Amino acid sequence: MNNALAQAMIAKRMGCKSVVTATGSGQHGLATAAACAKLALDCTVFMADKDIHRQYSNVRLIKLLGAQVEAVDGGFTDAASEAFRYWVGDLENRYHLSGSAVGPHPCPTMVREFQSVIGKETRMQALEKWGGKPDVLVASVGTGSNALGLFHEFIADKDVRFVGVEAGGLGLESGKHSSTLTTGEVGAYHGAISYLLQDQDGQIIHPHSIAAGMEYPGVGPELSFLKESGRAEFCVANDEEALDAYQRLCKLEGIFPSLEAAHALAILDKLVPTLCNGTKVVVNCSGRGDKDAAIVFNRGIYI
Repeated sequence: MNNALAQAMIAKRMGCKSVVTATGSGQHGLATAAACAKLALDCTVFMADKDIHRQYSNVRLIKLLGAQVEAVDGGFTDAASEAFRYWVGDLENRYHLSGSAVGPHPCPTMVREFQSVIGKETRMQALEKWGGKPDVLVASVGTGSNALGLFHEFIADKDVRFVGVEAGGLGLESGKHSSTLTTGEVGAYHGAISYLLQDQDGQIIHPHSIAAGMEYPGVGPELSFLKESGRAEFCVANDEEALDAYQRLCKLEGIFPSLEAAHALAILDKLVPTLCNGTKVVVNCSGRGDKDAAIVFNRGIYI
């Protein structure tokens, strides 16, 4: 909502009549639809067929807010491409509201800047709770918007460690994953140079994750820079580990995390034993998990 409302206000200020966007998990689509309803803007949300099916609770809410949902064959990548095509068909009246820190400039910069309120609030809350900064920041990485929202505030704090968690899917060896920074190579996609899942001919390899919001073959250019500079480290959690973390947070904290956020939570089993006693760790719980309850139940996990 931080990003969606800010960009919707920009669209209104520019005199655009309608907003177009793409969404995977439906979280960004829902936020955009709400912002457009508030500001009296038409809203069109492109979404992959399979994501409409597995995130149908969000789709119903998007429609309830008055937005139009356009189904696209394929995955989130294809929905994003279709949103770009639709936008350039009428640049005078349409505004492309990116929810991902990917694509042509200034999209990644705007998304990062509007999401950076996450890191600013984390700094304030850490100071209030601990009297200082956190030691380790952990966030899931799909395209990078929530991770950058948390990390950006602490870029200059070299003593704060960044850990990004990508979707390991069915395992790196299976080839069915979304671990772009872990296994990908540098390439150009959707108007930016970053790490990509691509074959030897430079063709995109379709990603896989149980979390719809992490199923993208690329990542933002800024996270790619953080990897190359060594400022951030990246690891993976597979589908099963994310499902286990989803169940654990429900039982221990009474919180339903999104399956995207569950990937970040899942890495704690491996990360925490390596840390000194008293290390202060913040995990970004980037979305609500009621949208994923049907997926969890269909996998035979009952809380």
